[in-house]
Amino acid sequence: MHFKESIIKTIEKRKSIRTYEDTPITKEDLDKINEYMSIEDNLIGPLGKKIKFHLIKVSKNVSEKGIKVGTYGFIKNPKAYIVGIVENKNEALIEFGYVFEKLILFLTELNIGTCWLGGTFTRNSFEKEINLSTGEIIPCITPIGYMTEKNRFFDKTIRRIVKADNKKPWDELFYYSSFEKKLKKGEGDKFDTPIEMVRLGPSASNKQPWRIVLSDKKDVCHFYLEQTPNYSGNKMGFNIQSIDIGIALCHFELSCNALKLKGNWRIKNPKIKLPNENTKYIMSWESK
Repeated sequence: MHFKESIIKTIEKRKSIRTYEDTPITKEDLDKINEYMSIEDNLIGPLGKKIKFHLIKVSKNVSEKGIKVGTYGFIKNPKAYIVGIVENKNEALIEFGYVFEKLILFLTELNIGTCWLGGTFTRNSFEKEINLSTGEIIPCITPIGYMTEKNRFFDKTIRRIVKADNKKPWDELFYYSSFEKKLKKGEGDKFDTPIEMVRLGPSASNKQPWRIVLSDKKDVCHFYLEQTPNYSGNKMGFNIQSIDIGIALCHFELSCNALKLKGNWRIKNPKIKLPNENTKYIMSWESK
């Protein structure tokens, strides 16, 4: 999929938008969104599993079917929602994070605002809109609409409350050779920018559970998920932090592609000593 501008700039500028203009989404933009969601390559993540999307247009939070859908007061004036559907399995949730974030970055390039929602929406009302198959869930949705300048104070206030802009430094997230040696910004060599794009990624409650260990030769990045102990977000019936690691994989791969750093994903556990029982290996990016 071709991005209009550098995906790195898009990752850097994208923020959660919770307040939208009254202007309906244009037919041209809706056509672009529907076309994107109809292309199979855009729906498949690194593990080869397919994610389903459903676009629900709303007026005052009532769908075209007449069903009231919405969120718990955090979203103002959305023009539609995009609902993601996936099997309730950890591998599928990783894929979901990858594919959904890729869609969100595409919407950002169309100047359409988005906001990852995992726990603050009326899940059962969206389930009435969509026929879920056995074993499927709606882990996350995003409202969509054009950004408004009028109510940006509300958005900024929410960002402060959830500490969305407080990203952990490199030496809390990234390592070299093992978990015993911290990696500092500027020491990632060719992977410096892709690793930084992982750091900037959104995550549930801004927990940032991704960890990367850069190999001795600096040609492989091993991705790990460090689960947050007793995190309430993982008590919704699915592991929301598996979605977060999918977002990290998406940012990393798209940034590598933009920089023409050839490589691919492999599940090949390097058997590095783990720092704690909450950390587990996910997959590795190997240079070609």
